[in-house]
Amino acid sequence: MSGRQRTLFQTWGPSLSRSAGSRSCSSGTERPQSPGTSRARSPAAPEAADEQPESDDDVLLVAVYEAERQLNLENGGFCASAGALWVYPTNCPVRDYQLHIARAALFCNTLVCLPTGLGKTFIAAVVMYNFYRWFPSGKVVFMAPTKPLVTQQIEACYRVMGIPQSDMAEMTGSTQAFTRKEIWHNRRVIFLTPQVMVNDLSRGACPAAEIKCLVIDEAHKALGNYAYCQVVRELIKYTNHFRILALSATPGSDIKAVQQVITNLLIGQIELRSEDSPDILPYSHERRVEKLVVPLSEELAAIQKAYVQILEAFASSLIQRNLLMRRDIPNLTKYQIILARDQFRKNPPTNITGIQQGIIEGEFALCISLYHGYELLQQMGMRSLYFFLCGIMDGTKGMTRVKNELNRNEDFVKLYNHLECMFAHSRSTSASGISTIDKEKEFFYSHPKLKKLEEIVVEHFKSWNAQNTSEKKCDKTRVMIFSSFRDSVQEIAEMLLRHQPVIRAMTFVGHASGKSMKGFTQKEQLEVVKQFRSGGYNTLVSTCVGEEGLDIGEVDLIVCFDAQKSPIRLIQRMGRTGRKRQGRIVVILAEGREERTYNQSQSNKRSIYKAISGNRQVLHFYQASPRMVPDGINPELHKMFITHGVYEPEKPSRNLQRKSSIFSYRNGK
Repeated sequence: MSGRQRTLFQTWGPSLSRSAGSRSCSSGTERPQSPGTSRARSPAAPEAADEQPESDDDVLLVAVYEAERQLNLENGGFCASAGALWVYPTNCPVRDYQLHIARAALFCNTLVCLPTGLGKTFIAAVVMYNFYRWFPSGKVVFMAPTKPLVTQQIEACYRVMGIPQSDMAEMTGSTQAFTRKEIWHNRRVIFLTPQVMVNDLSRGACPAAEIKCLVIDEAHKALGNYAYCQVVRELIKYTNHFRILALSATPGSDIKAVQQVITNLLIGQIELRSEDSPDILPYSHERRVEKLVVPLSEELAAIQKAYVQILEAFASSLIQRNLLMRRDIPNLTKYQIILARDQFRKNPPTNITGIQQGIIEGEFALCISLYHGYELLQQMGMRSLYFFLCGIMDGTKGMTRVKNELNRNEDFVKLYNHLECMFAHSRSTSASGISTIDKEKEFFYSHPKLKKLEEIVVEHFKSWNAQNTSEKKCDKTRVMIFSSFRDSVQEIAEMLLRHQPVIRAMTFVGHASGKSMKGFTQKEQLEVVKQFRSGGYNTLVSTCVGEEGLDIGEVDLIVCFDAQKSPIRLIQRMGRTGRKRQGRIVVILAEGREERTYNQSQSNKRSIYKAISGNRQVLHFYQASPRMVPDGINPELHKMFITHGVYEPEKPSRNLQRKSSIFSYRNGK
């Protein structure tokens, strides 16, 4: 049938169109019904035939209905009635940049890069709702990398557009396979992790051909063989008729990574806004970024000097064999050694065979471990180095060969014994849990950055209390501290707990790994966030698990205890503050290598934004992005106040017992 011909329904007249069309799709302004009601019987139902003689009109009506249904299938299930409009909510203040991005994302696969807190989820909810209306029998999928994020986003999207909860579902790996299959069959808007999506696609439980819109949160993760990439690769085996909307605070760590994301997610365009973009300036609060460079203490410098001698003893063999091209041992990095090992594996010298190859592999493994410890020493301090070395020496890391080699080096044994005298009591306390904090006992600062961190946080609460006269003044401000390693997180929390009740700190880490510190399940992570937002604690000390996505609430001070090579990590951290009022970000850097790493990261960030926003074409976009809307149909904007009920989680969260004994310090107890 030609797209220009009138259908039988159109010829028959508007009354018949209304009677049948209302059963197949929603009107432009009404929300679609749930799947159970949207599949109403055709106007000439079999029961009716039993009650009265079947007229020619009834037979023709059935034929017309089936013809129109077939036409819908030809358009990929698009409902022309609903598709005449695209709906934008006015229950939240209308922001021009969100309206512009949402419109663009409806018609082309789009990567949306907005600073954290400026409404990426809002844009996603708008796009999802319109595809939910336009394709009454289609599926809309929202993927997020972790269970807590999935739980958070399903509620956030409901609060924006009010898609009926009867049509939405959250799925995790703990949901049984047969239950997930039923959900795929009965629900239309699915929130899940990409790993679950991959599993259901491989089992045939996910109706891939019915998916019309795929939203990908934290899209910068779509590198290599990450689950996001697997999902897209699987879906296009069944259909290319689906919209992709990718969300991230930053497009990637460098131009090469950005191109990978574009290629892997079939991105046709990027909507990029930075902190300085004119259209978001009215909605973003000032974020003051301060860089504090801290020189190494004499004691730390002495430990570093002794450690470099140990590095020289073990790295010299690889240098002599010309397997390490860089001979400046103090400035070598773990990453450079890993690259050298990979090169050795690809192209081993012809004179090195058999047993010698095994020996060299062992030397590489030893140097990689030692240089990891070196970076810990420089960035986190002596205690973090000691805890790492303990994991080698007590066998918990399973590195028997490395342990034996280190035990044969006198310089290492001497240094290890020295660190043990300083921190053995700290390790036993950290492993078993802290029962009491002796405020009178002097805290040992294993890195001068710790002292600087303490000064910044204490001063923040003092100045806040001086400026505010209300009761419970400390409950009104929040501080978040980031450190990449759990042992460092524990050390920072122990230091700050000495300042109770003014500072009420708790840790925030991922799943358990190793014996030095217990981890949190994802349900416990959500409970931690709830406690922090409600004021049970006013200071959160977090690993990278707190960087991405989770709605931590308003934070006035962010302290980054270490530098990150990737600008993504810093941008994610910075996004925790400045959402509703001015925020302050302090980056504490050790003098030397860590300072250089930070400066390089900032340079990379500027290069990425310049390359994307510049006129020079440096990125290659996907050219076959489907329009999804049939030719000749151009949905018009319809602004509308959306009302919704109270969101009710399917499984109410239980009060979970926190595993970290630090939690017992709430309210100074």
